[in-house]
Amino acid sequence: MKQAPYPEYKNAGVSWIGSVPAHWPEKRAKYYFKEIDERSQTGEEEMLSVSHITGVTPRSQKNVTMFKAETNVGQKLCQPGDLVINTMWAWMSALGVSNHDGIVSPAYGVYRPRNRRDYDDYYLDHLLRIEGYRSEYICRSTGIRSSRLRLYPDKFLSMRVVCPPQDEQQAIVRFLKAQNRLFLKFIRNKRRLIDLLKEQKQNVINKAVTRGIDPNVKLKPSGVEWIGDIPEHWTVAPLKHLAIINARVLSESTDENYTFKYFDIGSVGTGDLTREPEKIRFGQAPSRARRIIKKGDTIISTVRTYLKAVYHVVDEVDDWIASTGFAVLTPRKEMHAPFLGLLIQSDSFINRVIRESVGVAYPAIAETELGALHLSYPGSFEEQKAILEHIAETSKSIDRAITRAHREIELMREYRTRLISDVVTGQVDVRGIAVPEVAEEELLALEEEAVADADDVIDDEGDMGDAD
Repeated sequence: MKQAPYPEYKNAGVSWIGSVPAHWPEKRAKYYFKEIDERSQTGEEEMLSVSHITGVTPRSQKNVTMFKAETNVGQKLCQPGDLVINTMWAWMSALGVSNHDGIVSPAYGVYRPRNRRDYDDYYLDHLLRIEGYRSEYICRSTGIRSSRLRLYPDKFLSMRVVCPPQDEQQAIVRFLKAQNRLFLKFIRNKRRLIDLLKEQKQNVINKAVTRGIDPNVKLKPSGVEWIGDIPEHWTVAPLKHLAIINARVLSESTDENYTFKYFDIGSVGTGDLTREPEKIRFGQAPSRARRIIKKGDTIISTVRTYLKAVYHVVDEVDDWIASTGFAVLTPRKEMHAPFLGLLIQSDSFINRVIRESVGVAYPAIAETELGALHLSYPGSFEEQKAILEHIAETSKSIDRAITRAHREIELMREYRTRLISDVVTGQVDVRGIAVPEVAEEELLALEEEAVADADDVIDDEGDMGDAD
């Protein structure tokens, strides 16, 4: 697929674009949009959420566990085609064009096109969420620190935006939909491969940490129904006898410029990280970013336990902080730290955690209850190490395949981000490129599946976009 530039360009009104096609209009946003402040009289409309990942979507589709107001009366109304901007999180591109009738937080900005024929909704949603415009939002936002930056209506409406002719927007939309379909299918298939590989590795772990690696070992009843039989020389004990459930937390008086890696539930899978934890300053961190992590610790989710979020810290670390939605386990002297980490992520234990959790939509377990759950284990450090070496050797090729698949997803996302930016700003001309028509239902299904899989959208206390 050959991508060529437009035949003629002009300097853009905003420096980060550089140039735009010579025939593309570029005006201040106030010529295209007007601020709308219509309020709900009943509060019965669909509550919408705004995310830098998914744009504007019904909150009912998300696992939001944060505090909800007793009434939605007085929330701002929006309708399909309206641009909704989270004033507080615009610097992260938390905005989008709504496809729904509904209500949003009064703290959000709702902007309605002055002329519905100026913009295609799909084009506008992609245009205003590219990295270049994000840098513009940062420059135009006001506040004494990044966690309190606000993009107020006058600043947004004075910003210059491009507005290609409608026929070119339609060509861009057709191209982007076709490309997004390919991107989403590629990522979906890679994720499915990763899930299969992880399942294969988990089977290796389950067998080794619950029965050992000697196929001829004699077994005995564990005395705990859900554990079953165990090697006759192994011991059974509650978790609190094997690990300290650590209470180390950051003080509320911590310097607001203290920077750390933040582990929320969206960044932790079962035994691995689903994405690189965000670097964040204490002053802009959510109130739940408090639990201090050290080398040798294992963290396990005590909220939304169905996610099976468990991670063992192998390396020497400084400035790692976990959400209070995790319990931080520090092994006692009789336990080899990496072995405890694998023992905690075994299916038999983590499924019991889920069964003992309380709550239907957002199950959680108290740390006292977690500490009372039993585990079986070999008392010998040598045997624990031998089991770890067996797991590492057996799963070596699986780990390589998982790493490669993750890297391919990362590269595809980087390419997609760059391509969208180039296309919507006219750096490449897609008017003459023939692409297949994409059924709206298929694209919507792929996008919904991607959102469901990417749990980085919502952390353990809800949509960050609604926090204030």
